[in-house]
Amino acid sequence: MKKHPFLMTVICLFALMQTTYAQFNKNVVIAHRGAWKVSNLPENSIASLNHAVSLGCYGSEFDVYLTKDDILVVNHNKDFYGIDIETATYQELLAKKHPNGESIPTAEAYLKEGLKQKGTKLIFELKPSKLGKERVLKAAEMSVALVKKVGAEKWVDYITFDRDAGKHLAKLAPNAEVAYLNGDLTPAEAKADGFKGIDYHFKKFEENPTWIKDAQKLGLTVNVWTVNDAEKMKSLLDQKVDYITTNEPELLFDILNKK
Repeated sequence: MKKHPFLMTVICLFALMQTTYAQFNKNVVIAHRGAWKVSNLPENSIASLNHAVSLGCYGSEFDVYLTKDDILVVNHNKDFYGIDIETATYQELLAKKHPNGESIPTAEAYLKEGLKQKGTKLIFELKPSKLGKERVLKAAEMSVALVKKVGAEKWVDYITFDRDAGKHLAKLAPNAEVAYLNGDLTPAEAKADGFKGIDYHFKKFEENPTWIKDAQKLGLTVNVWTVNDAEKMKSLLDQKVDYITTNEPELLFDILNKK
């Protein structure tokens, strides 16, 4: 077969990219809604994502809803400065802005911003829908399709409080890390549902002190939210949790740097 030097160069460069683009930061720090608190940035904004990236966090968590006209958008609360997200169109949501001047980000814009860097994972929380199960399952399908469309599969881990949506995500994206948030499943039950991790409030682990080790023995990752107290951070680090989600990533990094 005749060799084409230019084609071979392109193939080699592509192979190199494949091996280098997913070198994510190796720490436990997940910035909750981005890194916003210390710098007084809007939660779930592009600015808070970029600050989490600049800190070197393993992950930056963000929350996603589906609008009335089927646009996935990033916001924690059910409303965006008083406008109900699920019953509004995206155009209607543009009537309000974050204090820093940003409009509500679409999930597509957020993911594309995240793809500009190679160190921080994008922790995609699919929010439950008040409009019913069919709506959140549709949002799950659209979320996986969007992640594939923009080429963010290696960057994205999924989390959700909705058990059915989480199971659906796990089936739609079998290679993705999908973790359950609600705290009502034992590690064994979460594993049986197809989850690859449990991501529970710290009180759940205080009430069930064997769950961290139980989960890890089953091959599940353990993430704990939302931990903003230094002593709790130290205790969880001593227990070898995989990740800690916090509003205080700077504090957690300070503790890690002193270990």
